[in-house]
Amino acid sequence: MGTDADLDASRPRRASDFPYRSELLANLSALILLWDSPRFQGEILASSGEAIDQPAHATLRHLLAWGPMRPSALADALGTGASYVSKIVRKLEADGWVERTTDPSDGRATLIALTPAGEVAAHGVYALGDRMIAEVLDGWSAEDVHAYTALTSRFVKDAIASSERMRERGLRPLDS
Repeated sequence: MGTDADLDASRPRRASDFPYRSELLANLSALILLWDSPRFQGEILASSGEAIDQPAHATLRHLLAWGPMRPSALADALGTGASYVSKIVRKLEADGWVERTTDPSDGRATLIALTPAGEVAAHGVYALGDRMIAEVLDGWSAEDVHAYTALTSRFVKDAIASSERMRERGLRPLDS
């Protein structure tokens, strides 16, 4: 049985939980915290009757999006350590979904790559994401979905461009 703090930490978040001046940032924080939660993802997978667990789900999603990766890069993408990635990769190898290959740019290094069966499984992971967003947007008009998608695309493009500048110079001071 979890403590009250454990139960509170697992609840969906509200924008009001985040004391940003920007309501947009508060809303994004609530969404990211919820959707990026391994616990939440695992619960959805389990209640959807999926045989795949959350670590495998995340690994397949990253490998399909970015192609073969070194174990260290995969650990970074998953926000975990090398030993945990080794455990995930061993399970996915046993399932026939990934294989270890030699990095052509450095024969001493290993890459983790999807097998053909792993690509099929990874596409299934993305299909789950499509089902998830369809459920969220159920009841929205086609016009609202189109407008929100266009604004989100613009936001992501600008956020990526801005992130490069932020890496170089840090953040600008806030105007008071």
